[in-house]
Amino acid sequence: MHDFLVSTIAFIILIGIMVVVHEFGHFAVAKLCGVRVEAFSIGFGPRLFGIKRGDTDYKVCLLPLGGYVKMTGENPGEVQPVEDPAAFSSHPRWQRILIGLAGPAANFVLAFAAMAIYFGWINEVPAHDVKTTTIEWVVPGSSAAQAGFLPGDVIGRFDNLDNPSWEQVFSTIALDPNQIVPVTVERGGKTVQLSMRVPSKLDDDDLAGILPQYLSGPIGIQAISPGTPAEQAGLRAGDSIVSVDGHPFHTVSSLLAYMQAGQGKPISLIVSRGGATLDPIVARPAKLDNGWKLGFMAVPPPIRNAPMPMNKALAKSAQFCVDNSTLIVQMVERIAARRVPANQLAGPVGIARMAGDAAETKSWYAKFYLGGVISLNLAILNLMPFPILDGGLIMLLLIESAMRHDISINVKERIYQAAFVVLIMFSVFVIFNDVTKLPIFTKLKP
Repeated sequence: MHDFLVSTIAFIILIGIMVVVHEFGHFAVAKLCGVRVEAFSIGFGPRLFGIKRGDTDYKVCLLPLGGYVKMTGENPGEVQPVEDPAAFSSHPRWQRILIGLAGPAANFVLAFAAMAIYFGWINEVPAHDVKTTTIEWVVPGSSAAQAGFLPGDVIGRFDNLDNPSWEQVFSTIALDPNQIVPVTVERGGKTVQLSMRVPSKLDDDDLAGILPQYLSGPIGIQAISPGTPAEQAGLRAGDSIVSVDGHPFHTVSSLLAYMQAGQGKPISLIVSRGGATLDPIVARPAKLDNGWKLGFMAVPPPIRNAPMPMNKALAKSAQFCVDNSTLIVQMVERIAARRVPANQLAGPVGIARMAGDAAETKSWYAKFYLGGVISLNLAILNLMPFPILDGGLIMLLLIESAMRHDISINVKERIYQAAFVVLIMFSVFVIFNDVTKLPIFTKLKP
């Protein structure tokens, strides 16, 4: 019951903000263009309270699921005064296109501003308790392995840097593709000289085959996914993985790299539970999400705030928007090509669950990230050239501009009616997929 309430409240707040900002974009540009706005509503249904200024009723309604803007003459077939200059349909097509674009544009601005605030004022980063540049794991066959690096090595000099940080090591590697870099490491009380050829293509996660050690404690398990190797091996939420095949891993990234190298080979885990060390547990990794995994969620590492300078925060926010704006388009393309099943789409129930999870986590990033991604997806969805959506309105206006006359009202009404039926069917499909993913149903599956 608690999870349901948190998810519901978080969903209402999240969608409310996204939709109200979207509608405000339409409202602001409509006002600038001189279109009569009859109502700006937060919520739907019966009016609770509000205030009327000029032609516009600014109101709060009973159902708190977003909001809407009502403009005179915006719907096909709507009866309006003859030659009403303030009606939406009486304005030039370019103004109506701008009004249609304004809603998605407002969502883009919201996502950019939210992430700029996060990166500029918060920016959570791991609070590393291992201050030395210690190597936790070396990927077999990598450049680091070929150079002779071993787990436990402490980098004392990298290229021309003495006692470098991991950030300095990574920056140096990024600047020296295909170059041989001299390295000095401390190993068992001895100094060892090595030379590493930097690969031309880098993996940001392992620094050319090096997995850094940031933490000193074991890997904590926060949750176990049903039906996964972790559950089958007997692991439980609250357990701590002390070592894997004798290797004292401290982060999930090192464990994942180790399992990828093993390609599904069974692993022996030393696990601590309730302060006691259990007998070795054998687990068999499975191919999950294109990688060998056990299927558990790790306890998040401790974090600290490291706000970025504003110029870097703005650049980071812009990159976030660019990277995530294409996600929904890529998903639609993959579903159309049958590379991804259609049940991967998340609807209201799925978004509510994600909103609830983000609300309960201590991380600010989870909240800002979800808000930014939902805002971007709302913008992209509304720009799709489908009637009823903003993109459909813009498409019809562009067609009319090319034809140099309006499309028949009867034709428009038929188009919108057909689009409405398709949209309802699609919504039912997505909601059905959401419901079947709920824990109560997944537990019933064989």
